[in-house]
Amino acid sequence: MSQSFLAFVLLESPATPDMAGLAAALRTRHPERVTEMGGVGAADASQSSAGASAIRFGDQLITVMSMPTPIPQDPGLWSRAATMWPEAKAVAARHKGHLMVSVLGPKQQLLPTARLMTAVIGALIATMPRCCAVVWDGKVARPADLWLDLSTQSYAPFPDYPFALWVDVLPFRSEPGIGAVTMGLSAFVGREIEFETSRLTLATLIEKVASLAVYLIQHGAVLKAGDTFGGDAYERAAVRYKDSDRFNGMPVFLCTNSRS
Repeated sequence: MSQSFLAFVLLESPATPDMAGLAAALRTRHPERVTEMGGVGAADASQSSAGASAIRFGDQLITVMSMPTPIPQDPGLWSRAATMWPEAKAVAARHKGHLMVSVLGPKQQLLPTARLMTAVIGALIATMPRCCAVVWDGKVARPADLWLDLSTQSYAPFPDYPFALWVDVLPFRSEPGIGAVTMGLSAFVGREIEFETSRLTLATLIEKVASLAVYLIQHGAVLKAGDTFGGDAYERAAVRYKDSDRFNGMPVFLCTNSRS
């Protein structure tokens, strides 16, 4: 399980963020965080001589470092992204620089940190037209315009916060019928979801896996081996803790919902 997160904001060409503009965008996009900051005041920005900048937003200090190079290529990341975003590989191939975004400090609470970083990244994109994509924690890639839109929900109440920016839900074919697996959930709860079914439609399966993922992000790893969950007996699924046979031994909540 992650103790923090690291995000890359991909740029069409290298650029240095305007930290004063970022602070102004945060005040506009998330005024509720400014008024709740107590004695800290509105977002404070500072610039360092080493190419890194820092901004205080809420009760955390976020660093933004400008890098004049592409991020290392990860074919698996961009193949996953292309299942929902056909232009993903082309964007990855042509970007020329990136920003590294992280939160300073030990023992961070994961969901509040994800919300805060998402808000800051959205405001960065709003002030930098060269942004073309965001890679979240090395696992999930999304187009910048989607991040700009969904990041306005950074502080929406459960279950409406933008977890889809942090977790992929990917379909696959399985022996029982169909399946779906998450990528990125383990950063929050230490395991991914691997769900196989012969009963559900693909759309229903994706919806159930997404709903379960956001529930676990909110409440923690509350699923125990041997638990069942779901609606009626037809939809109910059983849970096992397992190292996945299908996905390179990664730890999963293996959920099955199949005819005997």
